[in-house]
Amino acid sequence: MLTTLNRLLYPVLLRLMFLVPPERIHTIVMTTIRTAMRVPPLRGLAARLFARHDPILRQQVFGVEFPAPLGLAAGFDKSAAAVNAWGQLGFGFAEIGTITGRAQPGNPQPRLFRLPADRALINRMGFNNPGADVAAEHLRYTRPGPVRVPIGANIGKTKVVPLDEAVDDYRYSARQLGPLADFVVVNVSSPNTPGLRDLQAVDSLRPVLTAVLAEVSVPVLVKIAPDLADEDVDAVADLAVEIGLAGIVATNTTIERAGLATPAAEVAGMGAGGLSGAPLTERSLAVLRRLYRRVGGQITLISVGGIETVDEAWERIRAGANLLQVYTPFIYGGPVWTREINAGVAARARAAGFASLSDAVGSGAQD
Repeated sequence: MLTTLNRLLYPVLLRLMFLVPPERIHTIVMTTIRTAMRVPPLRGLAARLFARHDPILRQQVFGVEFPAPLGLAAGFDKSAAAVNAWGQLGFGFAEIGTITGRAQPGNPQPRLFRLPADRALINRMGFNNPGADVAAEHLRYTRPGPVRVPIGANIGKTKVVPLDEAVDDYRYSARQLGPLADFVVVNVSSPNTPGLRDLQAVDSLRPVLTAVLAEVSVPVLVKIAPDLADEDVDAVADLAVEIGLAGIVATNTTIERAGLATPAAEVAGMGAGGLSGAPLTERSLAVLRRLYRRVGGQITLISVGGIETVDEAWERIRAGANLLQVYTPFIYGGPVWTREINAGVAARARAAGFASLSDAVGSGAQD
């Protein structure tokens, strides 16, 4: 019944939301979610509707218990304002941020654009966030609710900090947020902070990751771009294993614009920024497959980018993803969609004869 109602009503709601500028409606939705999830009866109702996860989905990944594989990617809850909400809305985990060492307003508006024909977004937000100190205060609050899920802290470089001081900037954010999060993700792959992607080069990345590892006792992962050359993907994977990272999040948004249904002139008018959503499906899967061939079984792989259907989610699991993340499909699909993906993956795992989802990870890597 809930699925039927969602398919009938959510497209209408989405059209109404799309009448409002993207960043404004995001603020409205975030405020609504945060406020509603502070009310115990609403929190309980949301958990009953969206977060009844099949036990087959439960996994222990890098020493942390995840009730379901589908997580909310960084970028939605930029300031850790709604950490109590995401478990009740059906997510198995969530990343807050990206958080920088210092507060920053981000890039000038408009900086968020919709491509409905491609079920995609373009953003050049520029890590707008209140800074590590404020985000840490948000994380210090208890996380009430029927469903408690892991929260990761995604940290990035402050825009005004020179690249040669990036290590100390990341170190500060890790020091503030690491003790309050279940894991830390080092973001060196956003296209919206000048020079940031230069840190993906192994010689530049090593000191950043080493510094973060030295600051925290929780698992540390690195998030990479889909635009990395294959040999650079291999180099980051090798580095991750060498220095003892818990895993890799693959992938961030892309600067590519090829193959879009949205008219080229309209896309060009949106300007620079990272493209997310359905257009990333092919490249994100290709990066995952490459990583699994290189380091599968040695570190955790979290796949993100263009996961819209149960088929695509199950394909990522079988290709080697321990966990999945979404952002744009959540906007286009709504909270019932999240429940449907988790339930569909559980059904696939059980139909294939797996005792747990962990057993299915990488099972199709040779297909």
